[in-house]
Amino acid sequence: MRRKAASGKKARATAGKSAARPADGRLIALYLDMLAAERGAGKNTLGAYGRDLADFAAHLAAARRSMATATTEDLRGYLGALGKRGLRATTVARRLSAIRQLYRFLYAEGRRKDDPAAVLEGPKRGRALPKTLTIGEVDRLLRAAASADPTAPLLSRVRAARLACLVELLYATGLRVSELVSLPASAARRDARVIVVRGKGSKERLVPLNDAAKRAMAAYLALAAQTGSAAGSKWLFPSFGEAGHLTRQHFARELKALAVAAGLRAAQVSPHVLRHAFASHLLHNGADLRVVQTLLGHADISTTQIYTHVLEERLKSLVRDLHPLAQDH
Repeated sequence: MRRKAASGKKARATAGKSAARPADGRLIALYLDMLAAERGAGKNTLGAYGRDLADFAAHLAAARRSMATATTEDLRGYLGALGKRGLRATTVARRLSAIRQLYRFLYAEGRRKDDPAAVLEGPKRGRALPKTLTIGEVDRLLRAAASADPTAPLLSRVRAARLACLVELLYATGLRVSELVSLPASAARRDARVIVVRGKGSKERLVPLNDAAKRAMAAYLALAAQTGSAAGSKWLFPSFGEAGHLTRQHFARELKALAVAAGLRAAQVSPHVLRHAFASHLLHNGADLRVVQTLLGHADISTTQIYTHVLEERLKSLVRDLHPLAQDH
């Protein structure tokens, strides 16, 4: 019994050492409040920053340090510890970005007289190309989504039509999955050639709809009307969950099942991959990078420039196919 009590006491002591200090928790809360109020950060963004900074605060507490007293060397020690934990360079870079922004905020607010993160350098990392699908693979996915069994029970047909609508909309617009599942019912106006999307930071943008997406939306709504499931809801894709609309996770699971039905690997397909396919296929067919930036809702062109490999391939093809001397070399 004594041995068990001693081990329990030791475990509590270890847990206490690794827990973030209350003062650090308050500083993190202040920073997150600023992100929400001044930059319009969404729940997912706030959650990610909160988790990253809580991990940093726990590391400082274990070293008997705090955010208010941490030095540049303390911060380097944390980054080194992340490397020893086997975290990827992208994850370490994201944690460092959160720490830098936190200390810029604390310095601006007068809660620190210096910025210990200002001179830190992040891990070197190659910029990974976004995963995408070929036009043929997307076509297989869309055909699988449209091949619902007309003799199936009504609720099954509604779910199938909803999935087909979601996939058509996603590939036609390149919306973020959070924007897609939270579309308002007003997005389904019959005469709508564009939809108004509220993106990151509550910024609105106009995104055009193609005929295939409008037909898929009309088919889904016609079936949903027979069940009354969408009646009175403010959401285009209502659900009984807490959010009131379909969740990102539920759609992602349905999309992976659809990928398998289409003869694709489940790991190959996700909502984000379809968003990348939308952008890549537009650029491949001649769209301007600035136009794609606007459609995707990127605040900075540098974010859209991950697709420049598509432009480079297109330019090579143009020179190879159209230059009068290309065939002679």
